[in-house]
Amino acid sequence: MNRSLAMALWLAPVLLAQDARQIIQESQKRGEARSERYEGRLQVFEAGKTIAEKRWEYQRLGSYGASQSVLRFTAPAEVKGVALLVINHPDRASDQWMWTPAIGRERRIALQDRSTRFFGTDFSFEDLEERDVDQFDYRLLGEETIEGVKCWRIETKPRKTKTSQYTSSVVWIRQTDYVPAQLEAYVKDRLARRLRYSRIERIQGIATARTLEMSDLRRNSRTVLELDQLEFNLPMKAEDFTVPALQRE
Repeated sequence: MNRSLAMALWLAPVLLAQDARQIIQESQKRGEARSERYEGRLQVFEAGKTIAEKRWEYQRLGSYGASQSVLRFTAPAEVKGVALLVINHPDRASDQWMWTPAIGRERRIALQDRSTRFFGTDFSFEDLEERDVDQFDYRLLGEETIEGVKCWRIETKPRKTKTSQYTSSVVWIRQTDYVPAQLEAYVKDRLARRLRYSRIERIQGIATARTLEMSDLRRNSRTVLELDQLEFNLPMKAEDFTVPALQRE
């Protein structure tokens, strides 16, 4: 065999893995902002029927892997004021605390509880943390078209330092703007959740999805999240992203 051809074949898996990682890095780079705020409207569907509607406010400060976020329900009345603080880390799972006004205290969300549903939605606690690029290994699986847009299809697997309910995930990244189009999360070989991104718009120069649809394939339910009043790079204070600050309404 030609020596240069043999070397190219040997390097091919390495280059593909590197390219997959670079695609993810570029996707995160293009979506990077110092801060983010939006008002979310959630509808939960089971058997094709709406069973719940909720609203929350979301704020995030910092960049990928080292950010803090607070999510606070604003409606309906029975969940109003419930808040979740997520402190993301570049080298391990996030720290999470939840404040519940009805019992007047906060509690830390244990790692073994991260796979549970977050307050009746199809998002788990883990789904609400950021996926830092250095906590996963990547493999480029090929290309596929979603809603008329060509995408890279990339497999991701958590490294040993990353605690996750998911054995692996497959993410589709749009080639036109590097925005995620879809993510499928697997537990062993079984598809557990599918997240679809749509209504992609450019906000303050950042291309982002305004509609997220999370489906739980095991429960046959789905939650549609609409992002309203979305803004980036607003002035925010670090002291608003602490456990004591969760008690403020």
